[in-house]
Amino acid sequence: MAQHLVVVGGDAAGMSAASQARRRRGPEELRITAFERGSFTSYSACGIPYWVGGEVAERDALIARTPEQHRARDIDLRMRTEVTAIDPAGRRVRSRDLATGAERWTGYDQLVLATGAEPVRPALPGFDAPGVHGVHTLDDGQALLETLARFDPRGVGRPERAWHAVVVGGGYIGIEMAEAMLLRGYRVTLVHRTPEPMPGLDPDLGVLVRRALERLGVEVVPGAEATEVLLGADGRPRAVRSTAGEHPADLVVLGLGARPRTELARAAGLALGVHGGLRTDPTMRVLDADGARVPGLWAGGDCVEVLHLVSGRHEHVALGTHANKQGLVIGRNLGGDAAQFPGVVGTAITKVCDLEIARTGLNERQAAAAGLRWTAAVIESTAQAGYFPDAAWMTVKLLAEQGSGRLLGLQIVGGAGAAKRIDVAAVALGCRLTVEQLVFQDLAYAPPFSPVWDPVLVAARKAAGQLGRM
Repeated sequence: MAQHLVVVGGDAAGMSAASQARRRRGPEELRITAFERGSFTSYSACGIPYWVGGEVAERDALIARTPEQHRARDIDLRMRTEVTAIDPAGRRVRSRDLATGAERWTGYDQLVLATGAEPVRPALPGFDAPGVHGVHTLDDGQALLETLARFDPRGVGRPERAWHAVVVGGGYIGIEMAEAMLLRGYRVTLVHRTPEPMPGLDPDLGVLVRRALERLGVEVVPGAEATEVLLGADGRPRAVRSTAGEHPADLVVLGLGARPRTELARAAGLALGVHGGLRTDPTMRVLDADGARVPGLWAGGDCVEVLHLVSGRHEHVALGTHANKQGLVIGRNLGGDAAQFPGVVGTAITKVCDLEIARTGLNERQAAAAGLRWTAAVIESTAQAGYFPDAAWMTVKLLAEQGSGRLLGLQIVGGAGAAKRIDVAAVALGCRLTVEQLVFQDLAYAPPFSPVWDPVLVAARKAAGQLGRM
């Protein structure tokens, strides 16, 4: 008799796991049922700001695989169906059809939890009003576009006054949505509580991001907590109040980060980590409070905590790259392979208009929290040979461990061609290279692409010199 695999969550981790399991085991061996409470499957949430901003024309361009395509592979995918309870002891889940309200229990042999994360929305006055938008799902993006259609500064019959958008939060989503609102013709205010935007960067690089935003016309309000969304007579935003004052707003976009969506796991008595995410072993099997595997239970994606390979700590890092890889590991293991997810080094990349931003490994705050001692090297360079026409500037900051010389982290802010260099450092971190070893890596060189000494190598060489290793 065929085993029954149940998947909760129809995006990256869940459907990657289901698809990989199906590739290895046919329906006569493995029956697969997947539940998704939303309207879409297997889509790029990271692409939503570019769709909202108009750089990606069509919503469907962000969808990698539709429900119909999954069903064609013998996966019983039930859309707009929310799992409301899991019963690990009885090996069953309860679901509710959101259209009819009908509820039912479904038994399983193996269960994959891929419930994702939810955007942080403060329990403060006005933050739940119409016109206050998160941008975590395609449904969120569609709702924001519908609001934008009502208040389009580029539309016919535009009023004399400008339209204002306030973005709350200065991380990746915050600055990407600030750019999207600029492209939509809004005046943009960015309110964030850290000293500089992009808290994943150290402040001496974050200030470069702030200056670039200000050159674009964004009003940046650093070190401020948003405390209330003030509403007009129509119940929609008219301003955001923060600890720095009031900021006019016709709409509000939240970019305050995301937390693991683990209410089901908590209610079922499953152990959670310090960040509220599920803990797994490298095979992505769920662990109990004593570190033992929970029978028949797997988890991946934004609802889990992952091992940071540089700090040695478990972190919550919500990225589609990790979710897809974790789903691959789960699916391979369900298919009889022996796959493992080793962990992450914290690599991330984004842009705001022409400014590219990237980081990997630890910043100074994280290195201090991990109890490490380090030296920091900062260099200015160009992304191409300095004599090459229109060579783009870039700033690189590298952290190396005192004593061992091990690379701890790298940050890059610069123009075109700067940010993808972060991948060199990500590989070096995974291989635990010292900065001296990094200096001698055989990177490509030609004037249209790099100076003869690549900026990453220049930063590594400077750090090695500061440590007396070169």
